[in-house]
Amino acid sequence: MSTSIVECVNAAVAAVRAKTDLVPQIAMILGSGLGSLADEVENPVAVSFSDIPGFATSTVSGHVGELVIGTLENHVVCIMRGRVHYYEGISMRQVTFPVRVMKALGASTLFVTNASGGISPQFKVGDLMLISDHINFTGTNPLIGPNEEELGPRFPAMSRAYDEGLRNKAKQVAAKLGVELHEGVYWGNSGPSYETPAEIKMIGILGGDAVGMSTVPEVIVASHAGMRVLGISCITNVLHQGPSTDTHTDVLKAASDARPRFINLVRGIVKEI
Repeated sequence: MSTSIVECVNAAVAAVRAKTDLVPQIAMILGSGLGSLADEVENPVAVSFSDIPGFATSTVSGHVGELVIGTLENHVVCIMRGRVHYYEGISMRQVTFPVRVMKALGASTLFVTNASGGISPQFKVGDLMLISDHINFTGTNPLIGPNEEELGPRFPAMSRAYDEGLRNKAKQVAAKLGVELHEGVYWGNSGPSYETPAEIKMIGILGGDAVGMSTVPEVIVASHAGMRVLGISCITNVLHQGPSTDTHTDVLKAASDARPRFINLVRGIVKEI
């Protein structure tokens, strides 16, 4: 008999609870090169993904692979330092499983971040983009298969996937801090190959402002679970100037350069919630 996803979630929660009884209010998924925000957490308890049943371990540089629980700006947070991706050869259920676990631990809000390529002509390397919406071009959906009503409805609405109230708060905080914050649509591909010139052109025509290989599956599952979502992309390479020759190393460096502004912005938003 196969184990249900609810049973798997309960087993993962029990493993985390064995390390800490803190109940997080905010969950965070940190993308390539952005994991250092977890270093800002006070009195942290770090649990390796390998010690949590059902968690897959990332094979990608820049994704440490641990769950950090502690306090940030007087809020208890649960931070994924790194993430796993569909292109690593794992199922969408595995990719999104941590979202289920963080919700079960107590988090009602999800902050999701990523490194992405800039499609919109307004972008330059190092810019931050508030995600207003997304386009799922991964070719699949993490909710395919039997639906567990305990986790969410069979047909969840995605019209307000990125919470308007949280987006407005992010804009207010950015203005207060003097951090330039763009807003746009995130286009999610499966990866791992970067986009061809024709694909870049298509994405721009069809409404994508930034493109990446993550985020969309986690946001779909968070919406299914009734979580409020705030998404921020760090533009690590620009594609509107022509085909990019940037490597993953270049992406990590660009994310690292944007790190101070990113950390200040996220901390400011958490403080104001």
